[in-house]
Amino acid sequence: MRQEEKWGMMYKMVVCFIEANHRNPSKYKIEEHGMLNWVKANRKALNAGKMKVERVERFSNLLKLMERYRRVNQYQ
Repeated sequence: MRQEEKWGMMYKMVVCFIEANHRNPSKYKIEEHGMLNWVKANRKALNAGKMKVERVERFSNLLKLMERYRRVNQYQ
């Protein structure tokens, strides 16, 4: 499997997870930890300007989706 295929597979997995569970992957649940690490690594690459051009738009859409389900402090 090529790197581009792996990236696309992880992208689909994260999007499906967010749409199914209406929340972002948690750092406290071991089974979700891989997805969270993938998102953090890609966010770091995007901010450093090292992400491939064809991935930037798709990943930006994922970040917008994640922002919709961002955790809100219940005590505010």
